Amino acid sequence: MTAAPLLSIRDLSVDFVTPRGRVQAVREASLDVAPGECLAVVGESGSGKSQLFLACLGLLAARAATRGSARFQGQELLGASAAALNAVRGTRIAMVFQDPMNALTPHLSIGRQLGEVLLDRGLASPLEARERGLAALQGVGLADADSRLRQYPHELSGGQRQRVAIAMALMTRPELLIADEPTTALDVTVQAQVLRVLRRARRDGLAMVLITHDLGVVAGIADRVAIMYAGRIVEIAPVRELFAAPAHPYAAALLEAVPRLSEASVGRLRSIEGQPPAPGEIVQGCAFAPRCADVAEICRREVPSLRPGATRAVACHAPRIRPDLES
Repeated sequence: MTAAPLLSIRDLSVDFVTPRGRVQAVREASLDVAPGECLAVVGESGSGKSQLFLACLGLLAARAATRGSARFQGQELLGASAAALNAVRGTRIAMVFQDPMNALTPHLSIGRQLGEVLLDRGLASPLEARERGLAALQGVGLADADSRLRQYPHELSGGQRQRVAIAMALMTRPELLIADEPTTALDVTVQAQVLRVLRRARRDGLAMVLITHDLGVVAGIADRVAIMYAGRIVEIAPVRELFAAPAHPYAAALLEAVPRLSEASVGRLRSIEGQPPAPGEIVQGCAFAPRCADVAEICRREVPSLRPGATRAVACHAPRIRPDLES
């Protein structure tokens, strides 16, 4: 018997009201996150990856409007009260934001910020909070953790701040961690250190959503991948199947743009010609059609729906492989 999803998102849309009109950031997105799995959400900047999960946690800007459903262990999050959301976010669901410098409060010490996560919720005494903060910093591989507790964010490097943000997210032992571009702007050595921390957390049964544009990171940690383009999910597949044989032309183009050390000669990297739709642009048919090498007439007229198969789902009128077939 298949376990019930930890997080179940159905037909979730996010719109923003701007002076230039309505902007559709997310369009009818549906996906599940199973207990203990790592789902990577991949796409170009502006594809709606972050907004999808900020909507689930009630963290969107005031001008945003949402439709659809996002249930965490059966509890509806969209439209929930602030009290109901605060009982979930930061404790049962934690998020690591993209820029740790902005996510951390500059005038508070690292120790105080770590402790607040527990103290504000009555989960520990001040002494217990300090001890758990110390253990959390040691758990993410920060050397001289005791001294780090007394430091401020500006005294740490980018990689150290990112590990502090991860430690803070793990302080309450959540069931689901949403990590938004946790390795962006880090050198490859620090990236590897951060990924080791995330893998270690997964070994304890933590479910994870990894929002990223780095397919190398995806290959090293994810179980499944959801590909987003122009606010829509265009393919969901197990990571090995996607890398072996992508079904959607956009997923295939992303993989073709990844540099490979195995290639005999290094020439110009492949790129995806054209640009994604501008925010607020009304698109007839498939949003990827103007950039697609496999475009057909129907693609310019009708928006393809996300069709589920045996192990994957794809939104394409002419997928490179049928979603009901193993790759």
